[in-house]
Amino acid sequence: MSGSLNRATLVGHLGKDPETRTTQRGDKVVTLRLATSESWKDKATGDRREATEWHTVVIFNEPLARVAEQYLKKGAKAYVEGQLKTRKWQAQDGSDRYSTEIVIGQYGGTLLLLDRAERTAPDEGAYGSPRTREPSYADARNGTARPAPQRPADLIDDDIPF
Repeated sequence: MSGSLNRATLVGHLGKDPETRTTQRGDKVVTLRLATSESWKDKATGDRREATEWHTVVIFNEPLARVAEQYLKKGAKAYVEGQLKTRKWQAQDGSDRYSTEIVIGQYGGTLLLLDRAERTAPDEGAYGSPRTREPSYADARNGTARPAPQRPADLIDDDIPF
């Protein structure tokens, strides 16, 4: 295979509200801290164990940045798809440090808001009325939020005549 693939996919909860910065050119950049967890039963003690990993997600796509800034809050559940990028920087003591981030660039990234919008106050106007709100999907191609794709089981039509 002559090609390669750099794609990271995460489903997790935000550890704090998104942070928004503006570049010198005036472009909006949003940074998220996303926690992913796994749990298991310890065979030796029988206790439940859990390990949490923290990930930094950086959104350079202006429409997705607006969606993240407007709809994501601390504790919200989100699906993120982007590229892994490692930055090298120097600490105050002069030592080299490295940070690996999931980057959603101008093209090809995905942000899926997995929480039901009931978490949002009704007067904020997110996704419609409080009882009919659905999870939202934001896409890097156009930056619009729309209802999340249905699960395959929801798409099956039991009235198929064959």
